[in-house]
Amino acid sequence: MSGPGVPSRPLPEEDPTGLQSFAVLLRQMNSEFNRLAHEFAQAHDLHLTDVQALIAILDADPNGRDEPMTPSRLRKQLNLTSGAVTACLDRLERAGHIHRVRATDDRRVIHLHFAAAARGMTSEYFRPLAQSTDTARSRFTAEELTVIVRFLGEMNRELVLLRQSWPMG
Repeated sequence: MSGPGVPSRPLPEEDPTGLQSFAVLLRQMNSEFNRLAHEFAQAHDLHLTDVQALIAILDADPNGRDEPMTPSRLRKQLNLTSGAVTACLDRLERAGHIHRVRATDDRRVIHLHFAAAARGMTSEYFRPLAQSTDTARSRFTAEELTVIVRFLGEMNRELVLLRQSWPMG
């Protein structure tokens, strides 16, 4: 139904909860995160790959939910060659950002750990991001945050599945 006084239905690309809106907002957020990562890398004389490795190691910290990161897992996660991972880890270790520890149950396995100094450096640098995140979170109810967390978790799962099935080359 259309005519005077009858609101028109938004076009799919105008739907604030439609796929187009989600795609644009997620790309914008990803771009901002990438800018922050680039700036952090430049400020600390790191390669962007080094920052990605630091994030992966931090997120896999044994104090969290996962097992400690290993060079093999890091290689797969960042889609790098063994040589590139070794060079990256050598740079990060020389800079004091990580340390390698042999697993107690299998000495052939190397665990990668975030160094305390690096944790302090990254916390200080990204504190404004944490504060901005907290400010944004404060604008939502607990129920809304539960849905947002569920959505982000599902997006991450879907992205991992997509990456695993993505055609190479």
